[in-house]
Amino acid sequence: MIFVTGPLFAGKEEYICGALGWSPEEFRKQAVRDVQELPLTGDLEELADSLCRCAVVVATEVGGGVVPVDPEERERRERAGRLSCLLARRAETVIRVQCGLPQLLKGKLPGPGPELPQEGEGL
Repeated sequence: MIFVTGPLFAGKEEYICGALGWSPEEFRKQAVRDVQELPLTGDLEELADSLCRCAVVVATEVGGGVVPVDPEERERRERAGRLSCLLARRAETVIRVQCGLPQLLKGKLPGPGPELPQEGEGL
């Protein structure tokens, strides 16, 4: 599984489509996006296990900015961050996309597309 994360509107979907040679339709069939919006009640380990069956999982980072006053929203944000950690641990490849630029955090990107620096090399 490839796990892609980054800020909202950072170009995550566009990057994956280009790197894997997918059309937007193929992306919709083979990827799960916005996992931070899934119901985050119950066992996060089980949710992460089920998401790992997908080719690509995309999550928008939600931990930056002002901490919400609402306790339920804080808890939801906390669980979204924990889910991202679980997914990153299980993924073969982890990529963070910001401003349309990929940063390889773990593994190696399969398939056609631009060469990325290997883990630890940076951009």
